[in-house]
Amino acid sequence: MPQRDSAQAPIVTGVTASGGVAVGPVRLVRSVDDFDAVRPGDVIVCRTTDPAWTMLFGVAAAVVTETGGILSHAAIVAREFGIPAVVAAKGAMAALANHRTVSVDGTSGRIHAVVPD
Repeated sequence: MPQRDSAQAPIVTGVTASGGVAVGPVRLVRSVDDFDAVRPGDVIVCRTTDPAWTMLFGVAAAVVTETGGILSHAAIVAREFGIPAVVAAKGAMAALANHRTVSVDGTSGRIHAVVPD
């Protein structure tokens, strides 16, 4: 399994919203039009979520949002689904490239690059 590159600083940091650690490819989701591109194990990266997005939490490994707090939709639903979440990660949409593999630490609020085996 790929490992987090602990020698490097996090790519993005934010507010811890749902604990745990997950590794997966980034999937940028800008609107409901991007839902069909999300695959099981993806790390959803978006500006915000709303109730229409709940179905994505069933397949995602983790979620990262640019806005929100511990009582935001993304935080609450991530906790319900038991997946890591980092919210209020300013600049995440620009900093995290689609398909790049990252480690999301929902306990520390850090997103790191992952180095391949």
